[in-house]
Amino acid sequence: MSSLTERLSAFGYAAGWRLAGWLPAGFGSTVFSLGADLAVRRDGGGVQQLRANLARVVPQADPVELDELTRRAMRSYARYWHETFRLPSMDHKEVSAKVAASITGVENLDAALAEGNGAVMALPHSGNWDIAGVWLADYLGGFTTVAERLKPESLYRRFVEYRESLGFEIVPLTGDSSAMRVLLKRLRENKAVCLVGDRDLTTSGIPVKFFGEQARLPGGPARLAATTGAALIPAGCWFTEDGWQIRLHPRIRVTARAEVPAATQALADIFAGDIAAHPADWHMVQKFWPADLEAAERVSLEEAS
Repeated sequence: MSSLTERLSAFGYAAGWRLAGWLPAGFGSTVFSLGADLAVRRDGGGVQQLRANLARVVPQADPVELDELTRRAMRSYARYWHETFRLPSMDHKEVSAKVAASITGVENLDAALAEGNGAVMALPHSGNWDIAGVWLADYLGGFTTVAERLKPESLYRRFVEYRESLGFEIVPLTGDSSAMRVLLKRLRENKAVCLVGDRDLTTSGIPVKFFGEQARLPGGPARLAATTGAALIPAGCWFTEDGWQIRLHPRIRVTARAEVPAATQALADIFAGDIAAHPADWHMVQKFWPADLEAAERVSLEEAS
């Protein structure tokens, strides 16, 4: 059954790439939005979890407002996938120029690289982070990120090839220290490393308060900065009516391993501020807070900690 699910998943992504590339942009956007509305009506597990996550972000929302926010969030998520599937055929210079016209905080990245120790850029699953990557690759001539080894292997290769075509250097996350060695090398070469950093339900995650509740964020961004002296720069991404907005926040100072928990909490606070301002663009359809885990999963996580 697992193998069948993987094959169906790979087929679905391949179909999405073909469909989005074939349909006119406006019509394709409508099709993906209708698909999001259908998913909301079916109210599957992902939609239910998204609603539960958004209820923490906007606790004052009544049931009707929360339903509307969930619908908008699913449409935003569909927009991310529509744009992702179309990106290979889009004019990347044109995309980068559009981002450059509205991005804020670039001086924080410039100042970090001027110091010569590289930059660790951490961002949540919000807006379109691939679009942000297109701008960053154009602005710096490239950057490095990591990729989880998806199954089946054909799907993993497709995503690696897709992001490499956008100018990203992809390092596979293999479970050993090889990825970390590459990231450290790039930072010591005064280059940029970009990591998605808003969810880690493993024993290595750093405990933080997130929207008033215990959660875990990856410790990798802060650890990399502490180890190399690189600047830790939080980034926020969200959609505008006809484009994208990116904010590069001032660096978080972290110079020793003992400062990693505090730096990760600071990262969580900045993520929360951007997400609270643009909740519909936070595409968290998975369990995020340990409180949502099954009892056995939660006990196992707590015991391992």
